[in-house]
Amino acid sequence: MTPNLAIVWYLVVAGPQGGLTTMPDFFDTRDECKAAIAEYQKEPAPPGWSINCLPSASPYSDEGDDDSSGTDDGSAE
Repeated sequence: MTPNLAIVWYLVVAGPQGGLTTMPDFFDTRDECKAAIAEYQKEPAPPGWSINCLPSASPYSDEGDDDSSGTDDGSAE
């Protein structure tokens, strides 16, 4: 059986000092997300703030790769 890949889109807001946050709701399509950005841009944003649409997962990810080598095990060095 072929696995299905469902991607949802999140609005990500970046602050002027490097902080990032995602909005709590998601969009089913990139077009819906872009429409939300267009609505947001009707009001001028403070300098340094930006907003983008990001997918929940990369369509290019390797779903079968379980290799955990090189991952952080949480231990302090």
